[in-house]
Amino acid sequence: MRKFHFFLFPVESWITISSPIPEYPNFISKYFLMQKKTELITNKDGSIFHLNLLPGDISDKLIIVGDPGRVDMLSSFLSEIRVRKENREFKTVTGSFEDREFTIISSGIGTDNIDILINELDALVNIDLQTGICKEEPVSLTIIRLGTSVGLRSDVPAGACVMAETAIGFDGLLHFYEGYDWILDTGLADVLAEYLEWPDTLSYPYAVNANKELVELFRSEKFIKGITISAPGFYAPQGRSLRLNTFDSEINKKLSEFTFRGRTISNYEMECSAIYGLSALLGHKALTICVVIGNRVTGEFINDYKPLIADLTQRVFRLL
Repeated sequence: MRKFHFFLFPVESWITISSPIPEYPNFISKYFLMQKKTELITNKDGSIFHLNLLPGDISDKLIIVGDPGRVDMLSSFLSEIRVRKENREFKTVTGSFEDREFTIISSGIGTDNIDILINELDALVNIDLQTGICKEEPVSLTIIRLGTSVGLRSDVPAGACVMAETAIGFDGLLHFYEGYDWILDTGLADVLAEYLEWPDTLSYPYAVNANKELVELFRSEKFIKGITISAPGFYAPQGRSLRLNTFDSEINKKLSEFTFRGRTISNYEMECSAIYGLSALLGHKALTICVVIGNRVTGEFINDYKPLIADLTQRVFRLL
């Protein structure tokens, strides 16, 4: 009879389970996830470390925005607000729109912040924060990112809204996780990498599709449907050059001319690939819709885009 020893988080004690345990690796990952306190960190009040939230603080419908200041603007459409919390760049408001509850939360900028946000949101609904034990019945969240972006083609003008049917990550975040091959559109990523003559010094691009159910839900809206590039920075990673040159001065032109099975690349932003990848791996539904505030081809830029964000937010609330 084989025996397995497990460390229960956060209580410093060991338990012993004797085999046979059917498919015991899955059993271990499902019921005894946390072997160290540093894997799932909580605050003194029991809240999750970075978001400073407790499990009951969030709805199963979440709106992600980048700017913490945008949370206040969007939450003005909510009534019966029951949660207002803030820590670092993560600001959260949970309240009601008509007869449905929503959580609006800011992520800050970049896929590194998304790595924190999605993992901690998932932990709030799928892990017992006191014991570290995964729940038997996983909860699936609906996650909509409402952001800003820049258009890469002349037919993606400033003021338009882009629904990212597919996100291509130039960031490399998903490569740190195991078992993601099944969620990737490898054909698209391979063709793009070859077309761009992608250098070995950069993380290999990965392509992840949006949740099909959410894409269908919003298909009737007059959004531009396209491929979004998630860049790991604002300047050189998006082809901008101030005092430093980019590795490829023609990358934006190449991206604007790229086609794959009749599909084109519409815009740049900085979070979508990680949201799609992590959400798919964890069993959540995710979709990104961005207001285009500038166009890299025409040079057009909208400074006061808040009314566009406000209109988009109400449209999303009503459809979810």
